[in-house]
Amino acid sequence: MVDNSREPERPRVEPEIIPPDRAGRGPGWHQPAWRSPGSGFSGGTQRIYVTRVGPVGIGIMMLVFGVLLGVLFLTIIGAVLIWLPLVVLAAVIAAVYRIWRSL
Repeated sequence: MVDNSREPERPRVEPEIIPPDRAGRGPGWHQPAWRSPGSGFSGGTQRIYVTRVGPVGIGIMMLVFGVLLGVLFLTIIGAVLIWLPLVVLAAVIAAVYRIWRSL
């Protein structure tokens, strides 16, 4: 049968390569499935421009990061300030109840 058992078996048929614009749709369909109908798809290519981040961009990113951290900090402090009086009130009620029960 096979002379060399270490050699992998070759595929018996070649895979069919389907172009992106012929993915089983009818001839009148021009919008890909991931686009909404009102997105203005023109059927062309898209370009993405990538540039280096300069000092101004780094400063803006640091500012946005600082604002996000500030909002997170204020949210945590606000939660503590809301729950702190409730915890103190519960402790006072527990202390008064314990003293009242011992009398």
